[in-house]
Amino acid sequence: MLALRKATAAFGADLVHVDAPAAPGTGRVTVAVAAAGICGSDIHAFEWTPGYGFMTAFMPVTLGHEFSGTVRAVGDGVTALAVGDRVTCWPTVPCGACAACAAARPQDCQGRRIVGLHADGAFAEQVVVPADNCRRLPDGLPLTVAALAEPLAVAVNAVDVAEVGPGDRVAVLGPGPIGLCIAFVAQQRGADVLLAGLDDAARLDLARRIGIRHTVDLAGIGLDDAVRRAFDGEADRVVEATGSARSVSDGLAVLRSGGVMVVAGIHSGSLDLDLTGFVRSKKQLRAAHDTTARAFDAALALLAAHAGTLAALITHRRPLAEAGAAFELARSRQAMKVLLLPEAAVGRETER
Repeated sequence: MLALRKATAAFGADLVHVDAPAAPGTGRVTVAVAAAGICGSDIHAFEWTPGYGFMTAFMPVTLGHEFSGTVRAVGDGVTALAVGDRVTCWPTVPCGACAACAAARPQDCQGRRIVGLHADGAFAEQVVVPADNCRRLPDGLPLTVAALAEPLAVAVNAVDVAEVGPGDRVAVLGPGPIGLCIAFVAQQRGADVLLAGLDDAARLDLARRIGIRHTVDLAGIGLDDAVRRAFDGEADRVVEATGSARSVSDGLAVLRSGGVMVVAGIHSGSLDLDLTGFVRSKKQLRAAHDTTARAFDAALALLAAHAGTLAALITHRRPLAEAGAAFELARSRQAMKVLLLPEAAVGRETER
């Protein structure tokens, strides 16, 4: 079968033919992949940016962790899933033996492994994953839209960490897939949301089309002015999803005293923080990474309720055989979410 593999500690990835996976082991299932989204983490791994050196020990490894599909085979001990079930997957696999796992906090397991980064992922026709990580899809939810479950769950978790509530003034920095989903989730919770980008006309236009009421392109205005115009004051919450360390400093500058800023982007640079000013302002700086079981279930519920709206996030569908060109498209910032479709699924989808 065709698979997109990361084989060397350098820029790029290889589209190669590999053997189909063996029968799933105990507690595992084989999923026939219907659609897999290109994530920012996949782009970081593809570009080999700092922070992804951990992958070297697991290479060659098939990329891809945002996916949906149909159960093709089940291993011994699997009773909650059956062949033919439509599923998506939380790609975080905890070690099962640490204090965090014992406390039912698998997202905090420091020995966790991620499907598509530490173990073979879904940029292939089939992938083998733990059955416990799979979630059955709500009836009627298209498989392609279901591939948005993981990034939407990441967004739900970021909004949870920020403790966003009705009436909160929330500035979201970065209109990529995660940032746009954060804005959508925060607005669903009754917050007054401003989504900010930089030279991001196409993606901000898409944000407005899915109902984000306030957007701004910072190419023509400073963040401070934009926030004051939108909220007539400072933000109660700021969520960063840009991957730029400067955005963290800028976000803190527009946050009210005692407000909460959540950093959700992956950064290759460091942050220079005036600690005395930070302490005196009583602002809170938090990190959001990955998701939780509760947030994943909430994301599936949101997808089921708003499938028609959220489907607009999928701006491009490409065959897995065109993975190289699809990655260039995803890196261009002209796309929102690019899906890769294995050859078996291409005929069932209308390319956009």
